[in-house]
Amino acid sequence: MILAEKPVLISAPTGSGKTLAAFLICIDGLIRKAIEGRLGCETEVVYVSPLKALSNDVQKNLETPLREIQQLALERGYLCPPVRAAVRTGDTPAAERRAMLKTPPHILVTTPESLYILLTAQQSREHLRRVHTVIVDEIHAIADDKRGSHLALSLERLDRAGDRGKCADGGRESAQYPPPLRIGLSATQNPIELVAQFLGGTRGDEVEIVTGGAAADTRLGDRGADRRVGLRRDHGYLGERLHAARRADPAAPVDAGVRQHAFDGGAAGVPDG
Repeated sequence: MILAEKPVLISAPTGSGKTLAAFLICIDGLIRKAIEGRLGCETEVVYVSPLKALSNDVQKNLETPLREIQQLALERGYLCPPVRAAVRTGDTPAAERRAMLKTPPHILVTTPESLYILLTAQQSREHLRRVHTVIVDEIHAIADDKRGSHLALSLERLDRAGDRGKCADGGRESAQYPPPLRIGLSATQNPIELVAQFLGGTRGDEVEIVTGGAAADTRLGDRGADRRVGLRRDHGYLGERLHAARRADPAAPVDAGVRQHAFDGGAAGVPDG
């Protein structure tokens, strides 16, 4: 699915390699570009996690493999510039933030709130114009609350970051880039069809679903039979309809308005990122 550049939602047990599956093809593409001399100074992959600790772990786990791949390429006679990865969260020091503006990472590891901030600033938004892939990890943790509604808005803005529209001189259309490929990851999702539509946003019907293992069970047994992963019933948010959908007839068609719900209610308050 990912190689065919189709948006995909992966549901599989923790430790089964979901994150690796999402990153492997991205890294392969970046390394090929580096060897061919086509790797620019722009961010091409954005990894979004609702957990700052997870974001830092992923960045650390990327650095070593990227260095080893570069070393292997050099040993085999290929000139391979480094593929850079960096973390941008609310805890990132100011000096590192300035460095990212000067030399943006090819792989950006961030949180929903920090992605929002990056998309509101002109210079950082410019670096996101050619993002090819966006990976949303632990999607179940945010799909049904205010953070999820706000992330949905940011993902749509990211889609449009590659389109500047008409030039200031009143004439030509500037270069346009296709919207990023979206990949969602989680071990616990329910109802998974609705989470897939949340991931896809205005392109929700295009999302392919890949499941495997007991952890994908819609009963969310690893969280307890009576718990409902972060469900909230705040009026006006996607969580209210997600909660209702879980109680509805599984065979009933999904409300066509649900996929737009995250975009119709406006942004929620966002903590500093």
